[in-house]
Amino acid sequence: MKLFESERKVMEVLWREGEIPAKRVSEILGEEIGWNKNTTYTVIKKCVAKGAIERIEPGFVCRPLIGKETAQDEEVDDMIDRVFDGSVDLLFAALLRREKLTAEQIESLRRRVDELSGEQK
Repeated sequence: MKLFESERKVMEVLWREGEIPAKRVSEILGEEIGWNKNTTYTVIKKCVAKGAIERIEPGFVCRPLIGKETAQDEEVDDMIDRVFDGSVDLLFAALLRREKLTAEQIESLRRRVDELSGEQK
């Protein structure tokens, strides 16, 4: 499921706050980024149509149907396919070229790779 930037903003509120009324989502996004009620409700309705949010009545309560990690995984998969021709190796090479990693960061990456290797056996 591809979430657009505006949809991610709504989802971030729900991931952080949990199940809350659309009115409260609108208030939060109004405070945080200046959206008006109509904008927020329009984006919420798009998320409902996509199956990312469940609308519960009474009160137009919003419940996220996808988790943040799932959405992140889908975004990363899409980026790897589009930008790196499906190659995780090319993604990592690009990341490593951009930033000088500390010994601590390298060790943390090693542990994560070792954990993932163990899960795949």
